[in-house]
Amino acid sequence: MKSINPTNGEIIREYQEHTYTDVRLIIENAYQAWSDWKERSFESRSALIKKTAQALRDGKEQYARLMTLEMGKLLRESMAEIEKCAIVCDFYADHAAEILQDEEIKSDASRSFITYQPLGVILAVMPWNFPFWQVFRFAAPALMAGNSVLLKHASNVPGCALAIENIFTVAGFPNGIFKTLMIPSAGVDQVIAHPRVRAVSLTGSESAGSHVASLAGKYIKKSLLELGGSDPFIILEDADMEATIKSAVNARMINQGQSCIASKRFIVVKSRVQEFESGLETAFDKLIIGNPLEEKTQVGPLARADLVDEIERQVLSSVESGARLVSGGKRPSRAGCYYKPTILSDVKYGMAVYHEETFGPVAVIIPVDNEAEAIRVANDSEFGLGGCVWTTDLRRGEAVARKIISGAMFVNGMTKSDPRLPFGGVGKSGYGRELGSNGIKEFMNIKTIWIG
Repeated sequence: MKSINPTNGEIIREYQEHTYTDVRLIIENAYQAWSDWKERSFESRSALIKKTAQALRDGKEQYARLMTLEMGKLLRESMAEIEKCAIVCDFYADHAAEILQDEEIKSDASRSFITYQPLGVILAVMPWNFPFWQVFRFAAPALMAGNSVLLKHASNVPGCALAIENIFTVAGFPNGIFKTLMIPSAGVDQVIAHPRVRAVSLTGSESAGSHVASLAGKYIKKSLLELGGSDPFIILEDADMEATIKSAVNARMINQGQSCIASKRFIVVKSRVQEFESGLETAFDKLIIGNPLEEKTQVGPLARADLVDEIERQVLSSVESGARLVSGGKRPSRAGCYYKPTILSDVKYGMAVYHEETFGPVAVIIPVDNEAEAIRVANDSEFGLGGCVWTTDLRRGEAVARKIISGAMFVNGMTKSDPRLPFGGVGKSGYGRELGSNGIKEFMNIKTIWIG
């Protein structure tokens, strides 16, 4: 396994993969550790999760730099990601016991109630774009609930994967409760098939999700999928355009546009298209491309060379189909996996960027006649992860938000995740929920007890 710096293409380090014999031993250890872990009190687990949050904060600079080196995230975004991981640990350490307390239900029994019990060993298949956050938003609730966790991380961030395992070790977790599997994607099948593994959570591509879900179904195991998105950013005629443009830049360019909940389709009522397009172009042209370790940099590299090839294909194909290139649309003349911030306008049905997820710094503007057409276009997608609507009429914004088919909608704010709120999608964006009270219950046996 090679860790390659996308800023310059240099190999950072090579890592030895686990053999399947190693993997089987790790799984067995995880199961044996879970047998004791599930009996621990919430107070005992909470104390260790709190120590995990502290370990993250203590090593923030070290972990942030590692993220930036391995996948190109701006250093300040990496720092914020580490803090967010600590926050999610604190949230579940403080609230898991309350969320998972027994629930009394009136029935024909003298007493009946629901109790929540952990499933066991859970496999987490995680992506590279938020290499710490994606893991901790799953692991914090899963561990607080009494499960043990196996991590199969993306192959281009092996350093992050091992660093995360070490954080749990430093925090004092029992051996085997959290373990990184250094295996390629092809090795996931055997892990899911193992009888000790009871469920799988995947954040990643549509194709990976389909494959993992089919295997989980074959072996009758719980699965949760958080897949891609093509989030709509709806701008109505009464939007505050200055605030809208400012948010649009952040919503599209976070993590170089490599986020499942980054706004990707800017659906704009025609009377405001020119104003929005001009303002977005001005903002994009001012963005500074450079080394993500440097404070002045606003646009870093994409995580891998093949991702640059894919975003370039989508842009060229759409321009050939009639989309208007407003700005960008090419690679800058520098080494590394860079692509210029790009705006495509006059985008219509049938173009690649209308239908496909654009995982990079490309903003797609789709003009519409009115609110009704904006809703129709927003829902004209196989994805359904998040989205937002911009209007000075909050009641109108709420009404529009209710009509969009997605896992979340934001009114006058960019789509984001919050430990207190459930997160997930519908359609080809996946199923199940992470975060909030819903997220910690995903990998529990929701058990009815009836007493006559």
